[in-house]
Amino acid sequence: MVPTELGYAPKKKYFSSLLDEISQLKNKDMPNWDVVEFDPLLDSANVAVEQWVNIGREIRDRYHMYDGFVVLHGTDTMSYSASALSFMLENLAKPVVFTGSQIPIGVLRTDGRENLITAIEIAGARIDGRPVVPEVSLLFQNRLYRGNRTHKCSAGELDAFRSYNYPLLAEVGVKIAYNFGAIAPAPPVVEPLRVARMAADGVAIVKLFPGISEQMLRAMLSAEGLQGVVLETYGAGNAPTNDWFLQLMRQTVERGVTVLNVTQCDSGSVEMQLYETGQQLRAAGVISGYDITTEASVTKLMYVMGKNLTPNYRHELMARPVKGEFTL
Repeated sequence: MVPTELGYAPKKKYFSSLLDEISQLKNKDMPNWDVVEFDPLLDSANVAVEQWVNIGREIRDRYHMYDGFVVLHGTDTMSYSASALSFMLENLAKPVVFTGSQIPIGVLRTDGRENLITAIEIAGARIDGRPVVPEVSLLFQNRLYRGNRTHKCSAGELDAFRSYNYPLLAEVGVKIAYNFGAIAPAPPVVEPLRVARMAADGVAIVKLFPGISEQMLRAMLSAEGLQGVVLETYGAGNAPTNDWFLQLMRQTVERGVTVLNVTQCDSGSVEMQLYETGQQLRAAGVISGYDITTEASVTKLMYVMGKNLTPNYRHELMARPVKGEFTL
């Protein structure tokens, strides 16, 4: 990002020139690395499924050439992208580390240099010839998180990300302390990396609030082509028990739409058995999202929709973790 009359905006080839100024990248202990720069560069607010596919294909096409990969990404939608790639990259057995910065890397006080250096080191880290973190992760401010467990929690702090419901994969101090018990193991059988199809059309987020009207909710859930809904509920997965609300939920599920119950709280889990409100949602066919994030919910729905499954099997796949995205 560079300053312009309209604010910060991405500039082609600017990053490559900045790399020459980071002396630590030339250290003999750093892994060898190469740079792939997309064209056009985008503010992360403009990132969509097309960009996830492009990232996935670049990794797939170079998969045999490198020990690991670092994805430099704007912070605003980084958790969405890290979640999406965690599902898309099927048979992944190497590190893919997302990172970025709150202050652009060309600015004097940037946090980007340290994030980049550490991300490269983690992407190349191996023990007994095997990668240390063979999954999609997110590195920010000396903490390594599972990518599909992250949420951007601050627009102004350098410590911008949290993983409220899953422990750190590593903490960076004088040494990098890996939490091996939290890191996903590599697949037991090495198979070719595949980039799964994502279907963005037909997925919606509905956030409940006190006083939400039947007319507005019915309009959202009646949208043509709707296939999956992330329903952001209160607390442990609670929602109104009005007759019209529960009937609308049943009608939506009966149409073959997958409805996933996700809590609006930052931490904690949906427990639909605790309260009458949650049990009535479950009886209507709504699926528990447990402690999944909204970012992972949306991208997992896109991933599952891309497989062209029957509604029943789609519901089944959403109800169980496939990439460690929630805890049963």
